[in-house]
Amino acid sequence: MFLDVKELAVRKLSLRKSYAPGAIDYGTSEIKQIEPLQVTATAELFEGTEIRISGELETKLELSCARCLEPVIEDVHRTFDLFYSPLPKSAKPEEEQLKDDDADVAFYQGNGLFLADVLSEQVLLAVPMKAICRSDCRGLCAACGANLNHEECRCETHSVDARLAPLARLKQDWLKKQ
Repeated sequence: MFLDVKELAVRKLSLRKSYAPGAIDYGTSEIKQIEPLQVTATAELFEGTEIRISGELETKLELSCARCLEPVIEDVHRTFDLFYSPLPKSAKPEEEQLKDDDADVAFYQGNGLFLADVLSEQVLLAVPMKAICRSDCRGLCAACGANLNHEECRCETHSVDARLAPLARLKQDWLKKQ
């Protein structure tokens, strides 16, 4: 759905939409939407050219555990109140320091913006940086890749880094002289 500035100038939009799994591109293969994304929002023109979108979204996602790579189901519920200003036409290539108020506003180009882009951004902000299947997840063995939650690996537990082998020999020689 495209939120057009001209249409918002005439009337405020009340939105109640459902996006099926796969309808929104999150830009990564690590996130899989497993339930419809339910959105209730309002969009209105604010102070002439600024678009204000406020509402809430809810869905379920499947992520991979950061430790053992098993699937993790994450409930996502997020409320948002966003402001979008038109991109300034005279954008300077030089750096400028942002004011506190500038950090609260995003930008759009042209005659408006797509609601799906806004929702994708909000879902990504609601997802934890590292999803963990359970708090006591033991992860994978770094040597053989065995899932330590289901099995014990048979790797040598006291493996020595090859780069430190000369120091280990030096230590053994020193202990023999004692």
